Amino acid sequence: MFKLQFKEDDYIHYITKSTKAHNFDNISRTKAYEKFYFKYPEIKWALVASIVSRNAGWNMTDLRLPPYEQILSHVEQMRLFLTYERANWLIFSDAYPQLLTYQMSVQLNKPCFHLLKYFNVSTFMIDEWIYFWQTNDQNRLMISLIINEQNVIQQPIINNDYYKYHIFFRLPYLLQDFFLVNAIIIPTKAGQLYGQFVHDFTKISKRITLGKEIATIIFKPHIYPDLIDFIMTTETTGSRFEYEQYLSINIPYSRPLRLLYQIHNHTPINQSDWSRQTKVKKAWRNQVVLGDDIEIGKSFYKKRYLFYAYFYIRKMFDNDIYS
Repeated sequence: MFKLQFKEDDYIHYITKSTKAHNFDNISRTKAYEKFYFKYPEIKWALVASIVSRNAGWNMTDLRLPPYEQILSHVEQMRLFLTYERANWLIFSDAYPQLLTYQMSVQLNKPCFHLLKYFNVSTFMIDEWIYFWQTNDQNRLMISLIINEQNVIQQPIINNDYYKYHIFFRLPYLLQDFFLVNAIIIPTKAGQLYGQFVHDFTKISKRITLGKEIATIIFKPHIYPDLIDFIMTTETTGSRFEYEQYLSINIPYSRPLRLLYQIHNHTPINQSDWSRQTKVKKAWRNQVVLGDDIEIGKSFYKKRYLFYAYFYIRKMFDNDIYS
């Protein structure tokens, strides 16, 4: 709990320490987003971030399933894992201080968003938080945060020469993108899986649109209660078993993330203010409209079954050749 007699340095120290404490792996981030949303449900982005973070964990542990371990070298697996990890670490580093500053503003009953400059938050988001404080426009803030966080990872991840050469120009990523085998899944305990397939991830406008689509699905009246029930009763482990336990499927389950990966210590970067160099496109602010035909479980697992079938057939032929 914040106290009025605290100095600004105390707030900055608290936010810095708390962000670091919750940013040590995928599971800690997911839980931090969830906890914040249930305390401040007006900040809709926090729920969206928690679902995207869960999906990142599932993608990480997928890399240690038999097909991926056969197709990808250990080095390739770790590069893909670290790409997911680095992007989500950067987003949390930027977003969580914003959430805690809002929490502090609520508790003090006064806006404290001027402090965000100490955390290298973009001037775009500082202005958006001030606007939200004045208007309580929840959807605008949610979309603004989606815009901001995708711009936060654009230069250090998407446009970075290392990731371009080792990830985005390599066959595993290109095939995954071409065949649409990756998706953001919004699960329920009843077995329905909603969401959207990921395509053209390197294009920022596509990622922003995807984020808005996921947000739209999450807050649909017939999905939201079931999703909340799933979140509140299903522990996050980083494994797809979180939701696959409610499905009738016959493929290997991934192990929990903390059994597969050690904690990775990230090197902080001096992030420049993207909004001083990039113009916010009008289309980025537009809300998206989706129909109710967004159950993708059958399509998603059809692709996974085909992927597993390809792996086992290839393995069988390889064994015949070398036997």
